[in-house]
Amino acid sequence: QVQLVESGGGSVQAGDSLRLTCAASGPKFSSYAMGWFRQAPGKEREFVSAISRNGSNREYASSVKGRFTIFRDNAKDTVDLQIDSLKPEDTAVYFCAASPGKWPFDLAIAKSDYRYWGQGTQVTVSS
Repeated sequence: QVQLVESGGGSVQAGDSLRLTCAASGPKFSSYAMGWFRQAPGKEREFVSAISRNGSNREYASSVKGRFTIFRDNAKDTVDLQIDSLKPEDTAVYFCAASPGKWPFDLAIAKSDYRYWGQGTQVTVSS
């Protein structure tokens, strides 16, 4: 199974940028579709972005489209989330997740698609 560790969170001002990294350990990272979710205090965990196994397809939540960009490097076993123009409403714990069993071009969008989760990294945006 794959293990996931997120890093790169922090406390920033509105308008700043952050780059979150999810490092995977375990066999066959390229066999997993990957995604990022976030959970704000008192709210449900929500989908942020997803990328296919081969990196050719990406999807974003409407609330982050145009500001967030997802990347993966199958040689380094990492998936990054570049976050620009941060807003206070982006404050949340951000989780990386891995979804097995997808075709190379397919995306995993639903939480139920994901089997493995990291512990999360906190992003706090002040106005």
